[in-house]
Amino acid sequence: MPDHRNVLAFVMAGGEGSRLHPLTAERCKPAVPFNGKHRIVDFVLSNLVNSEIYSVYMLVQYKSQSLIEHVRQTWTMARFMPQHFITCVPPQMRNGPEWFQGTADAVFQNIHLIETMKPDLVAVFGADHIYRMDVRQMIDFHIQSGAAASVATLPVRLSQSDQFGIVDIDDNNRIVDFKEKPSTCDPMPGSTTHALGSMGNYIFNADVLLEQLRKMHENGTSDFGKHILPSMVKSHKLVAYDFDTNHIPGTEPYEEHGYWRDVGTIDAYFDAHFDTLGAAPKFRMTNARWPIYASPDQAESAQIENGVINRSVVGSGSIIDGASLDHAMLRRSVLVERGARLEHCIVMEHSRIGRGAQVRRAIVDQDNDVPAGERIGFDLAHDRKRFHVTDSGIVVVPAGYFHPGAKHHAHPAARPAVRTGKGRLEVVA
Repeated sequence: MPDHRNVLAFVMAGGEGSRLHPLTAERCKPAVPFNGKHRIVDFVLSNLVNSEIYSVYMLVQYKSQSLIEHVRQTWTMARFMPQHFITCVPPQMRNGPEWFQGTADAVFQNIHLIETMKPDLVAVFGADHIYRMDVRQMIDFHIQSGAAASVATLPVRLSQSDQFGIVDIDDNNRIVDFKEKPSTCDPMPGSTTHALGSMGNYIFNADVLLEQLRKMHENGTSDFGKHILPSMVKSHKLVAYDFDTNHIPGTEPYEEHGYWRDVGTIDAYFDAHFDTLGAAPKFRMTNARWPIYASPDQAESAQIENGVINRSVVGSGSIIDGASLDHAMLRRSVLVERGARLEHCIVMEHSRIGRGAQVRRAIVDQDNDVPAGERIGFDLAHDRKRFHVTDSGIVVVPAGYFHPGAKHHAHPAARPAVRTGKGRLEVVA
């Protein structure tokens, strides 16, 4: 039988997300939209709630207002169940006028929450990843192993070792070394190309975590990956939980087993979107047995007058009027006018793609009115003068770049839902 002892969760949602700029110009990384109607933070929160972990503090910091509003509107818990909550917590500055100095310092600044709740276990999870995970399976492993702390792990390429905490383990999954983002490292046993990387998800015995946080504060250190976990290797039993063993009900055979993506860069964020498209995607957003919850949606249904659409997502309230979409991801209330073509694009809320405009390999942030005849993604030298362009050629149009401040709530999204009439829709399989 699974062990359902008392668990308190901290979600580290204070990331600035500088590598996702300009998408993070006005919002923190966990608040960045993903797919048709989600935000990145919805994945970790859904995993916790689906795992029956209902006491969640989200530690926020940089440009957090849109994240706070999203949580307030989406993640409401019953007021008559006081142990069921998802609450945003900004820096408390109890020990001076300082923001969070690191992941462990963020928890230390809120140590009173642990002392008040008195949980058996504390889960410390990141908010920046696209994945499904049954956290209770990791908790069961943690308890059965008799560990003081457990680290969720998965193989990462040696060339990416400088982006992860890298762990070495013995034959019993006990961690014998933990290095935070080393420039080089040895491969994991049985591989010549991969090392064992930390996912940034931890389970601690509450008493051990309290002890380590107080010791950290005395020593002037501040981070789990840089300080606490490496020091605990010598003094406590730390184990590596193999994420590959995590089983999610409702997963289809065609999905990538153990799908997990760090979407901390524009390229990774862009690619992860297209992993969700098609009849047999690598990661299926729809899973009734393990849903990824999204914000309430009051918009009308999407309306398609006519057009050619290939492997795309059309968000609620959007209108396609004689346009061509090929691997396009439209969020809410996007108008694509006649003759426009979108190819491998992400277009965010309340934007309009004007008549005859052509956009490819681009992310168009919200509140943009792309002019008729505009071409984006065809002349990268010209695009770089106006927009951020990644090394791989993905163009990012900042929010409100075209007609800054304009809100396109007034485009004709209020017409009757999904009207075919005289229109012709050709959907390419």
